[in-house]
Amino acid sequence: MLRSFPIFIFFLVLSLLCGIVSSNAEETGKEVADFVSIEKRYQQAKFYYNELHTSNSLGASRDNWMNGVRNFRKIYLSGPKSDFAAPSLYMLGRMYAKMYLRFDNKMDLKESISYYRDVSELFPDNSLADDALYAVGNLYLNKKNDPRRAAASYTRIIANYRNGDMYAHASDKLKSLSKEHDIPLPDAMLKRTYLQNLNNVLPVKYWSSNNYTRVVIKASGPVRYRERLLEKNGSKPRRLYIDFQESYIDPKYRSPIPIEDGLLKQIRTGQFTPEVVRVVLDIESISDYKIFSLPDPFRVVIDVRGESLPDKVQPAKTLPKPPGHVQSDADIANIDQPQSAELIVLEDFKKVESNAVTRRNTVAEDPTIDDERMNTAEISLAQQLGLGVRTIVVDPGHGGKDPGASAFGLKEKDIVLSIAKKLVPVLEEQTGAEVILTRDSDVFISLEERTAIANTNDADLFISLHINAHPSSKVHGLETYYLNLSTNAEAMRVAAFENATSTHQMSDLQDILSDIMKNSKINESSRLAGFVHNSLSNGIEGIQKSNFKNLGVKQAPFYVLIGAEMPAILIEIAFITNPSDSDNLSSDAFLDIIASDIVTGVQSYIHSTAASL
Repeated sequence: MLRSFPIFIFFLVLSLLCGIVSSNAEETGKEVADFVSIEKRYQQAKFYYNELHTSNSLGASRDNWMNGVRNFRKIYLSGPKSDFAAPSLYMLGRMYAKMYLRFDNKMDLKESISYYRDVSELFPDNSLADDALYAVGNLYLNKKNDPRRAAASYTRIIANYRNGDMYAHASDKLKSLSKEHDIPLPDAMLKRTYLQNLNNVLPVKYWSSNNYTRVVIKASGPVRYRERLLEKNGSKPRRLYIDFQESYIDPKYRSPIPIEDGLLKQIRTGQFTPEVVRVVLDIESISDYKIFSLPDPFRVVIDVRGESLPDKVQPAKTLPKPPGHVQSDADIANIDQPQSAELIVLEDFKKVESNAVTRRNTVAEDPTIDDERMNTAEISLAQQLGLGVRTIVVDPGHGGKDPGASAFGLKEKDIVLSIAKKLVPVLEEQTGAEVILTRDSDVFISLEERTAIANTNDADLFISLHINAHPSSKVHGLETYYLNLSTNAEAMRVAAFENATSTHQMSDLQDILSDIMKNSKINESSRLAGFVHNSLSNGIEGIQKSNFKNLGVKQAPFYVLIGAEMPAILIEIAFITNPSDSDNLSSDAFLDIIASDIVTGVQSYIHSTAASL
């Protein structure tokens, strides 16, 4: 009896196992049968949908369409986790969309969107999820006229289905929406590998007077661009447009910028095509323009010059700015300037408030005033010659976040600002001109803005102040530059440093400059550089004796001088990296001498120019 018990247990266990296997087999068979049944019903439902879609007689009845809807709904409810659940919901969305087109029932459109959303929310990993989102976007865009909700649906595809078959379609839709409705592209789309060449165009900046405007357009990287000047056509004004290829501009930067200065009316920026940004300058009057690009950061500079209007009464110039006044963007944009003149013009003392004229008239009226009193009167050289040097712009290099060269506890930006402030009163006293600083404090100003300040103020001379530097502490001396092409390696090195770029990029700039400088005042700039350099070298040599080194007048492509409409020079006063030069630069007395010598050089240039007329 006891020995038979294990046998009984064995058969019992075996019986239970057989029951389990039998049960599993039955369940598996049932699942297979259910799958075959659902698949068959799904195919039958799709066949009926196709009949509704292609047969005019069958599809004309809304009741027939509702029968088709019930077919797919039953399939979903019978297997909400089956492989045909998501396809059934998707087909429900499609059927209701077709019903909306046929019967114009707004409830059908609502139901369609709802079912499509169910696909993406209940089955986010299903291959139909991105198709459903794309369908929702199309319905919002084309049927509900709601581009922002459409963009939201397309954006979900960009964010979550980067490898899906709807990604490319969604990105095309988003680029079109960005162009037509100013809807920003999603960050995820901008970071996609195949869109890495899509550069961001940044807000447009400009500086303007009534006869000159400089527009600067920055981009996140080098951009191919082309420009075209269109003549007035009907109600459309004359306009210059620039197309930036493979580019995108955020909608918040697309608002038109009014200028209304007589030269330009406004600047309009927009997404012309999904991958082309167009900047349009609506023109009131224009005689000439030049476009060039600068690297690192990449920006396109457009200089527009107005037509000469000799018969038009020119508006009065704004009140003179105090010494050292810095033009803000608003100042430059709204300043009301008279037409610019050539550098040196004899106009019977009309261009300056000449004490010489006053005294000449006084002598004629009162012969008791002798010549000696007249000769001892304080009359500036510019006033005596009646020259047209009304405005001089002095540019202290660097500033703010850009310290320039540094060594021995000194910073270039501080030294040149100190010299510039010393220059202002002496230059104004000796020349009778108004002197404007591009900056009178420790602020950063872009290179292209400095030139624009000079141009918009109709400056007659532009002097940019800098301190040199070199890897070797033994290098020292003075050198003065004017804008031109250069093959000199050292000149290119200095230009690259001041431009905050590389010598390779400076070489690339040569081709750009060859066209820009056809009408530049190279000869006059060379003469101005010569006079100022000689005055400085004589003065410094008198102080340093044998330690002074005259490095001469050179030419190089400095960005800050490009586009200047007046004689423009850049002075590298000394080497901050040289101990002897650095000691001098820390001396206030030395800086006074530098300022005085620059003034003497400017006076010599003016006198020489007048003598040659």
